[in-house]
Amino acid sequence: MPKRLALQLIVSLTIIVVIVVGMSSYINVKTQEKQLLDSIILGADQLSRGITSATWYSMLDDRREAAYQVMEKIAEKQGINRIRIFNREGRVMFSTNPAESNRQYGKEFDACSLCHSTLPPKVNVEVPSRARIFRGADGTRKLAMVTPIYNEPACSRAECHAHPPEMKVLGVLDVDLDLDQIDSELTGIKIRGVGFTLTAIVAIGLFIVFFTKRFVDVPIRRLIEGTRAVSQMQLDHPIEIHSSEELSALAQSFNVMRERLKEAMTELNELNQGLETKVRERTDQLQVAHRKLIQADRLASLGQLAASVAHEINNPISGVLNLSMLMQRILKDTGIPAERLPEFRKYLSQVAAETSRAGRIVADLLAFSRRSKPAASEADLNRVVDTTLSLVDHKLRLINIEIEKHLAEGLPSIVCDAPQIQQVVINLVLNAAESMSGKPKGKVIIRTARTADGVLLEVEDNGEGIQPENLSRIFDPFFTTKEEGKGVGLGLAVVYGIVKSHGGDVEVSSEPKAGTIFRVTLPLVSEESSPERGLSQLGQRA
Repeated sequence: MPKRLALQLIVSLTIIVVIVVGMSSYINVKTQEKQLLDSIILGADQLSRGITSATWYSMLDDRREAAYQVMEKIAEKQGINRIRIFNREGRVMFSTNPAESNRQYGKEFDACSLCHSTLPPKVNVEVPSRARIFRGADGTRKLAMVTPIYNEPACSRAECHAHPPEMKVLGVLDVDLDLDQIDSELTGIKIRGVGFTLTAIVAIGLFIVFFTKRFVDVPIRRLIEGTRAVSQMQLDHPIEIHSSEELSALAQSFNVMRERLKEAMTELNELNQGLETKVRERTDQLQVAHRKLIQADRLASLGQLAASVAHEINNPISGVLNLSMLMQRILKDTGIPAERLPEFRKYLSQVAAETSRAGRIVADLLAFSRRSKPAASEADLNRVVDTTLSLVDHKLRLINIEIEKHLAEGLPSIVCDAPQIQQVVINLVLNAAESMSGKPKGKVIIRTARTADGVLLEVEDNGEGIQPENLSRIFDPFFTTKEEGKGVGLGLAVVYGIVKSHGGDVEVSSEPKAGTIFRVTLPLVSEESSPERGLSQLGQRA
């Protein structure tokens, strides 16, 4: 069964039409056939009665030859195949076919069984029951009409007859008629019925197709096109259908829905525009507030920086002031007394140490505040690590720190500012060494490796580790967990700034009392890159 509604209607209605017209034609043909057969049966009965009447006087006068001649003459007429007379015992007393004369038939014979099918035998048989249709030896259909020959009073009282009055039936007259002409007419009726049926089916089918297309398929297609237009938000195309009241009402309802949707979309667009305007206004307000907040945060950071730097620098300056006062007391007009020269030299070395401490604080502050663009050039990370470790190796040995290196071979070059990367290595190594102060034997492991899109530098220690609550703050400027006087919290902040300016990243993982690992990733330089191009790229990221 097709899925389209129009085709379903066409197929369904066509099937109904075929069934109705076919049944109508069949019934019409059968009715005409019955009427024609009834007419021929009536004519055969009238013929039989006419033969009986024509031979009645001859039979009454016992002039059988004259009666037989009359029947032979009638049998010569067109359409009459055979005339026979049976007596009550089933013997053929006369037949237009001489070969059948005096032939004996039983009661089960067709001409006899009409009356002898019951006991006692029937006397009066209606016309339809006395007719039978069969096929002859040549294959054509025949109509046989059996007419009883009654023992009328004129026969029973005749001197030549010996039939008693109580004998009702003396025999039967059997007339066989050819049905060739009738069959030809029936064939014509059937052919005309089939032709009419086919013509009616084709005409009605075309009518169904036309009206289904006109009043069902076309309106439905318009509805489908309308729904597709709505699904594509084309709301300016109304649907016009006038084929039927129901589909027109459906189209009208759809148009109402389309208009309401259009109004809703218009309102929604207006609301969106209004909302976008408010969002822009609110965004501008938030940007202004954000700038003010950043300015306030900068002022707060500046205050924190000033307080921290003032506190850190005040300690060595106070020490230098006290030591200078002591040295001033030792110094006489004649010079430095010989017995107090070692003490003077001690104070002088302490002044130098405190002054150097103040210088380191200022240098860290300058390194953090400058944040200059890297001076990019190609460099070997392994060589940078080796050079850096040679600078701090002696200091680490003095505090009993062991250095273990695992540098990957064939590490590709990177575009970087080698002194800044060296500063990163120094800060990470010294930070690791400081975390192991107080341990009898500390170890710092340095690894380099190749990654998918860069190089990796790892610095691992077995120090005290970092508490989980401090991991998110270790790269913040001025954040430190060291004792007062041992740092201002700028070392890791400097590391973070340098790595970010090179387009890299730095991560940290730590377990308290187990140690810490810092992982620095830096981008590779491609084969097409040049130092100038690397400088441009790093400058954009800085």
